[in-house]
Amino acid sequence: MLSRRAAVLAIAAVLAAALPGAAHAQIGEQPIRIIFPFTAGGTGDALARMIAEKMRVELNRPVIVENRTGAGGRIGVQAVKNAAPDGSTLLMVPIAPVAVYQLVYKNLEYDPFTDLAPIAQLGTFDFGIAVGPKVPAKSVPELVAWAKANPNEANYGTPAAGTLPHFLAALFGQRAGIDFRHVTYKGSAGALTDLIGGQIAVVVTTTADLLENHKGGKLRVLATSDAQRSKFLPDIPTFREVGYDLHASGWYAMYAPARTPPDVIARLNAAIVKAIQAPDVRERMLQFAIEPTGTSAAELGAIMKRDAAFWEPAVKASGFTPDK
Repeated sequence: MLSRRAAVLAIAAVLAAALPGAAHAQIGEQPIRIIFPFTAGGTGDALARMIAEKMRVELNRPVIVENRTGAGGRIGVQAVKNAAPDGSTLLMVPIAPVAVYQLVYKNLEYDPFTDLAPIAQLGTFDFGIAVGPKVPAKSVPELVAWAKANPNEANYGTPAAGTLPHFLAALFGQRAGIDFRHVTYKGSAGALTDLIGGQIAVVVTTTADLLENHKGGKLRVLATSDAQRSKFLPDIPTFREVGYDLHASGWYAMYAPARTPPDVIARLNAAIVKAIQAPDVRERMLQFAIEPTGTSAAELGAIMKRDAAFWEPAVKASGFTPDK
């Protein structure tokens, strides 16, 4: 006969096997950390916190957002790279640190394609090129003609050097055959103030940052950068429509450390996609001028490769070299 201790253990084993959630009970007590590698308070941070709350409910597990800032997002990415691949530490990040930085930094301390496991793209956003009162152009061809006729005034502002708007504007200038000189700012606000005031000719930044002033008639958006027209500016053509093969979109996505088991990735993907599909989350994202997506892990991996290929010539056209 079984001893009393052995009998108790046997009964416990049977009960554990009969309850599908029992094997994960202890794991569920550990919070999931979503590292957002930029400061709190912005659009990306707000999106991370919305997704975290939906995941908390879906997974019945605490989910917290940690702002691990520094080095343009690289410190946060490295923290996830070095975390245990068990699904308890995730990265929510915009496109640049995971699809562009490897083109910019010679000594990047991570490889986004081998050190991270894609989970899901969350949403996309595009960029726009806008002129102020200094430029009479009502279209991109008119802007190009004006820039060629006024080379000393053909400058453009962006939120900062080494950003996607900087790279996109440089590539556009190269393909348009104009001597487009870059004026760098610390954020879009200063660039837009100078554009509206007539101190600079052009600004390239996210469509979201241009919307209010465009609708108010203070500036004119001439083109947007995605493959299709922006639903937020449906009357404005894309670069492709005006003759330039430029398709550039930004996005936010979620990652885990490399070697995270496929079944863990699948569970996380399902929870994240469900969060993106929630009506309140979708509505809030659209208010941020972010188009909700919610892709599979494989689709996100393909998007990374596609966009890295696009941004490579744009980075070269900019001539940008980081200080460190």
